[in-house]
Amino acid sequence: MGNARNIAFWLILFLLILALFNLFSGSGNTLQSQAVPYSEFVTAVDKGSVSEATIDGETIRYRGTDGAQYTTIRPEDAEITQRLIENGVAVKAESQDQSGFQSFLISLLPFLLLIGVWIYFMNRMQGGGKGGAMGFGKSKAKMLTEKSGRVTFDDVAGIDEAKEELEEIVEFLRNPQKFRRLGGQIPKGALLVGPPGTGKTLLARAIAGEAGVPFFTISGSDFVEMFVGVGASRVRDMFEQAKKNAPCIVFIDEIDAVGRHRGAGYGGGNDEREQTLNQLLVEMDGFESNEGVIIIAATNRKDVLDPALLRPGRFDRQVTVPNPDIKGREKILGVHARKTPLGPDVDLRLIARGTPGFSGADLANLVNEAALTAARVGRRFVTMVDFENAKDKVMMGAERRSMVLTDDQKEKTAFHEAGHAVVGLTLPKCDPVYKATIIPRGGALGMVVSLPEIDRLNWHRSECEEKLAMTMAGKAAEILKYGEDNVSNGPAGDIQQASGLARAMVMRWGMSDKVGNVDYEQAHEGYMGNAAGGFSISAHTKELIEEEVRRLIDEAYQKAKSILEERRKEWERLAEGLLEYETLTGDEIRRVMAGDPPEPGDDEGSAPVTEKPSVIAVPKTKPKSSRGGEGGDGGLEPEPST
Repeated sequence: MGNARNIAFWLILFLLILALFNLFSGSGNTLQSQAVPYSEFVTAVDKGSVSEATIDGETIRYRGTDGAQYTTIRPEDAEITQRLIENGVAVKAESQDQSGFQSFLISLLPFLLLIGVWIYFMNRMQGGGKGGAMGFGKSKAKMLTEKSGRVTFDDVAGIDEAKEELEEIVEFLRNPQKFRRLGGQIPKGALLVGPPGTGKTLLARAIAGEAGVPFFTISGSDFVEMFVGVGASRVRDMFEQAKKNAPCIVFIDEIDAVGRHRGAGYGGGNDEREQTLNQLLVEMDGFESNEGVIIIAATNRKDVLDPALLRPGRFDRQVTVPNPDIKGREKILGVHARKTPLGPDVDLRLIARGTPGFSGADLANLVNEAALTAARVGRRFVTMVDFENAKDKVMMGAERRSMVLTDDQKEKTAFHEAGHAVVGLTLPKCDPVYKATIIPRGGALGMVVSLPEIDRLNWHRSECEEKLAMTMAGKAAEILKYGEDNVSNGPAGDIQQASGLARAMVMRWGMSDKVGNVDYEQAHEGYMGNAAGGFSISAHTKELIEEEVRRLIDEAYQKAKSILEERRKEWERLAEGLLEYETLTGDEIRRVMAGDPPEPGDDEGSAPVTEKPSVIAVPKTKPKSSRGGEGGDGGLEPEPST
């Protein structure tokens, strides 16, 4: 339908341009004639030099006996027709009505052309929505019908509590009398809250597959347009469609795009987004009730949503969709591995233990990378080695073996990474070292990865202090080996991680006796401005915070330096082992430090698999893009339990 409208528009536009060209080309004949005075025309007539003449009002066009075209303007009171006839000149006359109509068309066509172009671009700008150019106030919600590729609750794993909450909504839609006989009312809305990739949208698709009722899906950004009032109109139209199909479910993905806190922007009361939010609030719970219309929304930014949107009666349930625990990860791996032929040595529980903090999307990516790795080498099924290689690639980045490094760069990287590993193995509350490598991965020239033995739910002060020491061990190692004048920019990522962890300890977690148990993060960062709860702090307090942050980092640096001085021989043995073998696992690191060679074959898949990755990187070339600044618990403000 849209293509037919576009073809018709271009056809009409072409015909209008063609008609305009013909009109101008027809009148262009006059421009090609030579203009002469009227007296000269009369003289030519008397001499018999005129073969034919055309009288068009006051304009006379005539052809001379020499074949040339001439034109002249006849005076208002002059009579020339009889004289032309008497001299044997063929005389023609043109209707004045036709000329006037042509003039009218010539004046009207530019306006018609502009109107047509405006309608076309309005239609294009609004995406050719329903109703043509004037239909951009219609809702863009799509009714989801999953005849093929249907997703059910069997495809959702690892988030059992969230699934139970939503299964109850589906049960209510199937059998409402079961709840109503006890006075229960159907929830009006459910808000899915959780980190990216945890399965919020997958849950919504499962509800659509299980409920057996109409399911509308729309994104929060689909409401917002450049014209004020369009978003509100789309909200009204969406609820009208939903009421006609009740009972039904409406899923709004990324609702924070339209549901942000009112008054935090610059648009005031006429802001398009705020108008859309106001209409959404009224439609969800206003004077008119929406029986049978359930709103399910998803966001990972609950903190920015307007309080009026979160109250009971609008979103009655707030379902938390967290990252899965070890049992959940095992179930998710089982779901994603259904279509993947697995080798006899693959233990999904062992893989789940080695991937803490991974979301459902991360685990799906892990299975896919393992399958791609196996296919690349020509295997018929996926083995445990493929999963280990895929895990290293996901956690640390792809190997960059083609990168050319000098012997000096390799040596500095080896001593730097050996420093991290030795301090991490010495301090009892640091996570066990999983692997150390000097093969460039991502933006880093080397890495040490540590994994906790269990799912980490909170952080203690002593653990944070030892974590800081392990993070600063790379710089301490470079200074001990090469002196302060030869330290490189390699520790840039370590310093960034240490600063983030130390600031969290001082400003958020109350782990500084001088600063006390006050949350200074919002004030220090200017979070959402003072209007949204931020506050000002004095210069003295800022100075005190920076002093405490520096004290924690300096103490961690001194602790790491003293450990490396005490265990210098073991540290140097490990550095030489990394130069020789490039990659060592946890058990191999201990043997090399003790002076024994690593056992052959332990490089592939023999690493002790435990928990959440903690990456310490040496970004000598691109510190900001290093995995050390991006990986897991690597000092970047780990969240404590609440």
